Amino acid sequence: MGNTLVESQLRDVKDFLRKTISSLESFLNDTTVSNLTLVNEDDLPYYKIIFSNLRRLIVFSEEGLEACMVILQNDSFQKAAAEKTLYRIYHQCIEEFFAPKNDAWYEDSRSAYTGKNSIKFYKNVPESLLQLVKGLEGDFQRMREELEFYETDYRTKMIQSK
Repeated sequence: MGNTLVESQLRDVKDFLRKTISSLESFLNDTTVSNLTLVNEDDLPYYKIIFSNLRRLIVFSEEGLEACMVILQNDSFQKAAAEKTLYRIYHQCIEEFFAPKNDAWYEDSRSAYTGKNSIKFYKNVPESLLQLVKGLEGDFQRMREELEFYETDYRTKMIQSK
């Protein structure tokens, strides 16, 4: 892939991560687990898992954003570093969103056929949380489609270099 294409993707990902971080920060700064438990006290452990995953996602997004900014600020564009960063962002951010570590939610793959949002929660969650995830999902889906290439390309390069 040409340098300009990779650089353009890195800029797009940087903007995506900025927007994602902003949305997650706003939600996490304005919402507490105790606010959410008003819906159902029995779901407190589940809400804690959700918040843990959101915090994990924001940390990965911040790390990815920082890596993008460092690469883009260099005088000469480092294509290999950019590709490795995009690969890492794909795995740590995009895949983490669709399949979080401790299964706070899941992706319903059949939703692609219905035109509905694909992220489903195991229990009922407050509307504010649903709106956050719905607001993020479209951009995450778009980034997943754009960055899937790095899944196979980067692995192929690593295998060939051995």
